[in-house]
Amino acid sequence: MINDIPHILVVDDDDKIRDLIKQYLVEKNFMVTTARDAAQAKIKMETIKFDLIVLDIMMPGESGLSLTREVKKNISIPIILLTAKGEVKDRITGLEIGADDYLGKPFEPKELLLRITNIINKTKKNALSEVFVVGKATINLRKLTIKINDQMKKINNAEKKVLEKMLSSPGKIFSRDEIGKVINVTKERSVDVMITRLRQKIEVNTKNPKYFQTIRGSGYVLWID
Repeated sequence: MINDIPHILVVDDDDKIRDLIKQYLVEKNFMVTTARDAAQAKIKMETIKFDLIVLDIMMPGESGLSLTREVKKNISIPIILLTAKGEVKDRITGLEIGADDYLGKPFEPKELLLRITNIINKTKKNALSEVFVVGKATINLRKLTIKINDQMKKINNAEKKVLEKMLSSPGKIFSRDEIGKVINVTKERSVDVMITRLRQKIEVNTKNPKYFQTIRGSGYVLWID
């Protein structure tokens, strides 16, 4: 957020709805950028960091559900889906793939505002508990970054899930099978590769790790000072 003003991306192929939402939210002191479809939204997301996306499901080209699935795999950002009235299946699918809320069309702008405000306030609160210090590494799960020795390193959504699980139980040994279930992979080699990547981002000396350790025959453990 710039000066604590949330920046919202509104994606809808209907010009009238897009402009109405933008005008209303700007009047309520939000920054708003709009896109007419998923392709345009992706271009804008490459250069702008948004705090929340308002996304129509039914659009020409890539659907809102497909875009939601893609976005949630790569970054942590709240998404509110706009759904056609009565499309219960789409709403359920949206929530299953990571959407944070949905609103059926037609809707009152004030209701959208309340949903946006509630999610952003919750996100702010959660962000306070999403920063961890492990040795010289500062892990920010919301921003998907690890900072160590003045170097900023990115993590993906799967790596975030593993860190969330292990940081919630520091000192607990997690088997490869347990870690695999967190990220929905079955090959132990895939788990080993991911842990190696994370270790490289957290440890000062990867050959003699102090915090992200391998417990031979059992799995992996993450320690916090």
